[in-house]
Amino acid sequence: MSGNSFGTLYCVTSFGESHGPAIGGVIDGCPPGLELSAADIQADLDRRKPGTSRHVTQRQESDTVEILSGVFEGRTTGTSIGFIIRNEDARSKDYSDIAKLFRPGHADYTYWQKYGIRDYKGGGRSSARETAIRVVAGAVARKWLRERYGVEIRGYVAQIGPHKLALKSWDAVRQNSFFSPDPDAVPMLEAFMDQLRRDGDSVGARVNVIASGVPVGWGEPVYGRIDADIASAMMGINAVKGVEIGAGFAAIEQRGSEHGDAMTPEGFLSNNSGGVLGGISTGQDVAVSIALKPTSSIRVPRQSIDQSGQSVTIQTNGRHDPCVGLRATPICEAMLACVLIDHALRHRAQCGDVTTETPRIGQKRGW
Repeated sequence: MSGNSFGTLYCVTSFGESHGPAIGGVIDGCPPGLELSAADIQADLDRRKPGTSRHVTQRQESDTVEILSGVFEGRTTGTSIGFIIRNEDARSKDYSDIAKLFRPGHADYTYWQKYGIRDYKGGGRSSARETAIRVVAGAVARKWLRERYGVEIRGYVAQIGPHKLALKSWDAVRQNSFFSPDPDAVPMLEAFMDQLRRDGDSVGARVNVIASGVPVGWGEPVYGRIDADIASAMMGINAVKGVEIGAGFAAIEQRGSEHGDAMTPEGFLSNNSGGVLGGISTGQDVAVSIALKPTSSIRVPRQSIDQSGQSVTIQTNGRHDPCVGLRATPICEAMLACVLIDHALRHRAQCGDVTTETPRIGQKRGW
């Protein structure tokens, strides 16, 4: 299967299936000299892993990362960083009933039609379990970005089903199982998710991710736009069906006098651009928002077909997230980090010695 790698200079390749012995990956292009240990990565994996609350899949995985290469005496060597995460709690029998059926909204049908064979156990390669590899790569990227440029990447769940969540506190995001920035909304979300699980149904979500401290100048015009690469990376996450940068679709209703971010010597007065103009970073916060569809594996009976094309009714049992968006925040942060380090390295290679007489401005605080 092709399509298992992404990135230009910071290149990530993943392998493995949901119910195989392990999943893993290779990071190629990480600069040498970065102090790195498994502990630097594990914190982000722990935020993504299953079984952390009653509101997500109850599959129990430690998601312990093992670094196999590319690190010597606690620092990256500049060679490929190989790593694996062993699967510990696969329960393949849960999927025996759907071995020859196609779940609506899932990749079952398209994988079968494309390859003529599919691993139906846990979705195989199409499982969101693969996203743990992206989190590993993102953890390495974000540490380098933070130490080299002071870039900070943070995300939160902005909406679960019909419930929109206001950004009241960044501290609250890490203190609840919903990644909610509104601590007052947590009891309501718990009741909503409990009812959803009783119904055997699922719901979608919106996740917002912001990178602060990104220097001006990253990105390439026309075919190497940083916003285009961000959009591609986000759309490559399982279940993502929409991506917005900055104002996104709200720009449709804005006038040019409102949408264009006015500039002063002290900084930009707004950030409708999401920190990108002409495919190049402006020095403002890079702001991204994604929409995730409802989980495809649900207990509600639905119409489908089997491998012979006959009509069937299907319902999926087993352990699944009623809202995949609940664990998506660290995945989105990771993909943004991977794109940013890739463009940082590309910029350094071509334009690292470019200077201009114009002062560099960022965002004007308070807007």
